[in-house]
Amino acid sequence: MGAGAGSGRGQLFLHTLLFLLLAGPPARGQLRYTVPEELEHGAFVANLGEDLGLDVSTLSARRFRIVSRAGARQHLEVNLENGILFVNERIDREEVCEAGGTCLLHLQLLVESPLELYRVEVEVLDINDHAPTFPWQEYVLEVAESAVLGARFPLESAQDPDVGTNSVHTYRLSPNGFFSLEVQTRSDASKFAELVLERALDREQQRVHRVLLTALDGGIPERSGTAHILVTVLDANDNVPAFDQPSYGVSLPEDAPAGTLVIQLNATDLDEGPNGEIEYSFSGHAPPRVRELFHVEPRSGQVLLKGRLDYERASIHELYVQAKDRGPSAVAVHCRVLVHLLDVNDNAPEVTLTSVSTPVLEDAPPGTVIAVISVLDRDSGDNGRVSCEISPNVPFELRSSFRNYYTLVTTQALDREVVPEYNVSITARDMGSPALLTRSTLTIPVSDVNDNAPRFLQPSYSVYVMENNAPGASICSVSALDPDCQQNAYLSYSIADGHIHGMPVGTYVSINSDSGHMYALRSLDYEQIRSFQIQVQAQDAGFPPLSANVTVHIFVLDQNDNAPVIVSPMPRNGSVATELVPRSARPGYLVGTVSAVDADAGLNSRLSYQLLQATDFTLFSVAPDTGELRTLRSFLEQDASRQQLVVQVRDGGQPALSATVSLLLSVVETMPQTLSDFSEFSLPPEVSSSSPLSLYLLVSLGSISFTFLLAILILTAIRCRGERRSRQGDSCSPPRCHCCPGSRPSSDGLKTSNLTAQPPAGTTAATCLDVPGGGPPGYCYKVCLGPESAQSDFMFLKPCSPPRNNVKDPGKKSRPEQHLQVSKEAKQPNTDWLPPSTQRAALKRY
Repeated sequence: MGAGAGSGRGQLFLHTLLFLLLAGPPARGQLRYTVPEELEHGAFVANLGEDLGLDVSTLSARRFRIVSRAGARQHLEVNLENGILFVNERIDREEVCEAGGTCLLHLQLLVESPLELYRVEVEVLDINDHAPTFPWQEYVLEVAESAVLGARFPLESAQDPDVGTNSVHTYRLSPNGFFSLEVQTRSDASKFAELVLERALDREQQRVHRVLLTALDGGIPERSGTAHILVTVLDANDNVPAFDQPSYGVSLPEDAPAGTLVIQLNATDLDEGPNGEIEYSFSGHAPPRVRELFHVEPRSGQVLLKGRLDYERASIHELYVQAKDRGPSAVAVHCRVLVHLLDVNDNAPEVTLTSVSTPVLEDAPPGTVIAVISVLDRDSGDNGRVSCEISPNVPFELRSSFRNYYTLVTTQALDREVVPEYNVSITARDMGSPALLTRSTLTIPVSDVNDNAPRFLQPSYSVYVMENNAPGASICSVSALDPDCQQNAYLSYSIADGHIHGMPVGTYVSINSDSGHMYALRSLDYEQIRSFQIQVQAQDAGFPPLSANVTVHIFVLDQNDNAPVIVSPMPRNGSVATELVPRSARPGYLVGTVSAVDADAGLNSRLSYQLLQATDFTLFSVAPDTGELRTLRSFLEQDASRQQLVVQVRDGGQPALSATVSLLLSVVETMPQTLSDFSEFSLPPEVSSSSPLSLYLLVSLGSISFTFLLAILILTAIRCRGERRSRQGDSCSPPRCHCCPGSRPSSDGLKTSNLTAQPPAGTTAATCLDVPGGGPPGYCYKVCLGPESAQSDFMFLKPCSPPRNNVKDPGKKSRPEQHLQVSKEAKQPNTDWLPPSTQRAALKRY
């Protein structure tokens, strides 16, 4: 047993060495290698990376692999680290190739980026791994004792699955005194043994003879199989059946139905009676597949079809039929029947998607490979020739790379927003008659690219918001659409930076980044702001992100939230406003005008006046539109000297707001010179307090005035203090020049001098002013300015073009100290604010 194992390893080494020597340089376009069967896992077959000229370091990245049909066993595999083709699992040649002849493994190699296909054929070499075997371990051979010397008795052949020299080579018979062995060769080179009678048999002396038949193959080491032959000596039946011919050939279409007559065999036997009756049957070595497909009628010799034929599985079937008479010592004779199958177009093409790269980007350039498609038709000839095509009106096409291999590529740019998915129908059609076809649908989804910017539903938005809205209330909603999908279509809304009346826009409104709902962050006031606009941006989440802007115009609607404010007449010191009316007033006499203002707008600010209460409604009336208070009739003696009136002012809002004012009219015989309360137009405290803007203006004006007066006082004090210190060096004579504090006012009352003196830096300007036509000439006004005040922008004086003596001296330049004259005419006080002369006496009483 150990010697056999050692010799087996030696034979395996020799076959491997032979394989390496025979594997020459690969053919261009298609490589062919040889490999012995029964090699262990990992055995070297070929260096594909070197033979194909591929970079070994990129094999893994380019997904270099062997493409095989689903369910097929992977006998060979490629090492992606070094590109070596090795044995993946044990190869049994007899299992891979049921029929004899050359056993080839067809490999399809695929490498991507770029996509390339290679075809490789690997021939599996036979090794002597099977010993010859007989159908039975013991044969019973009946030989008539009348058999003549030299009679031949064919024996059952031994079978060896190996081929060539590894198959059955010869037979050997154990030594005996009656029989010898001769080895015969058939037309197909197979061998069988015949037992030759060398010595006459005598049944009475020895009824049974036992010999050992050994079948030997031609392999190295030699393998053998044995069978015991039991020769029983019978009485004479000296003729054996004989077939018309030793071998028969017949053709049969593969779609022949069960029960079809394959062949009618005929064998003859010259004997008579039972010795001449022949029975037909399969020989003992008929394989199970043959017994499943065919049936032999024992009496008629008809070979009938029993099962379903398949040309693609086996194109030829070999049947061994034996004929044997029914007489004693019957001897079986054999014949061979070769059944050739005719191919029928019974197999539709098979479409296999070898490699699919989906989804495809919508910006993929034309010519991008989407899938590799292989088609296969198991039929032969025209029945196995296949053409492939795809459905029309799709941006794809098929390109043939190898026979029965196609690549599906793009022909034009894709647009996911137009067609998000393609269902490509692939049709494979053979050339048979009738032609068979197979359709397969490939779904190609188009992957989105952020190539569409958001688009608002409206070019701009106009929003109307009622004033006094609640902070945080929703005012509107903007919406945008993005034709892209997933993250590229997810939109976020934001408000662009800006200012509204000096305040950031973010203090007025906010927006929900997801929904686009806008909210007011403060209560809006129509009287302060009536409209404003903001920019809203919608941006998607793609890379790079795309955005769009829209303008939102927000208009504040007025609400009747301000009641009318009475501005005239105004009560004095909290008392009722009073007015004097002469008793001699005639109908239509204008007593006064009630004036009111309303901060609202439109109908909300349209005011109407009416007399709400009166001592006598027949005496006075109020104009609804102007508020003029007039008498309706002349006064009578019985009319009261004091008339109490209440005037209501109502606006036109809904609901309407109103204000009232109480008037006390005194009927007098003669009108004193007094100021009427109707002339008081200053805003009451209610109006001032009701308007924040007015309050701010008043406070600002008061602060500026106070600061201005304080600065004047401080500046005057500083100047006068400096004058006292520099009085010793004045250029004016003491009788005529006095410092500002020592000057006396003019007898004309108010004197206005617009003087501007700009002495050189570091000097003190002393300016004497003569007042022509007014005031004593001995008075001198001196402007005392320090060095630091020469640069001050606060000036009271303006230059006077005539010199002091009114004589032009073109030859002299003006000196730094210029004498300016005061305007000849003093400005008179403004009398526009004074009351009429008839009411001045009344004012003196107050």
